[in-house]
Amino acid sequence: MKTLFAIAFAVLLSSCATIAPPAPKGSVDHVVMFWQKKPGNLQDRQKITDAMDRLRVIEGITFLDYGTAVPSDRPVVDDSFDVALLVRFKNVDALHAYESDPRHTKEVKEVLLPLTKKIQVYDFTR
Repeated sequence: MKTLFAIAFAVLLSSCATIAPPAPKGSVDHVVMFWQKKPGNLQDRQKITDAMDRLRVIEGITFLDYGTAVPSDRPVVDDSFDVALLVRFKNVDALHAYESDPRHTKEVKEVLLPLTKKIQVYDFTR
């Protein structure tokens, strides 16, 4: 009986551990989509993602990740971009500080703008 209880409890705990907690109130998600000047060019894509990795150290960022579009036939899905970036900030002030941080403006000017033909940004708060 104790073994059965222990197994049931372990299963319950393991399923709870997979539920992602919501973002804290007041946090800001910064979603950026990039369309490369040379779509699909892997060397350019690597330069773009390397620049994103260098942004991780900016204060106020609580999460940063990036990836490529998942192909979809659904009409509500825009899968035309090459790379997407998701950055979570602790608050709006942290987002504004990031936008003017010299490390961010350097990567935008020297890497992102030269390699992309379009950048689309979505910011939202919880």
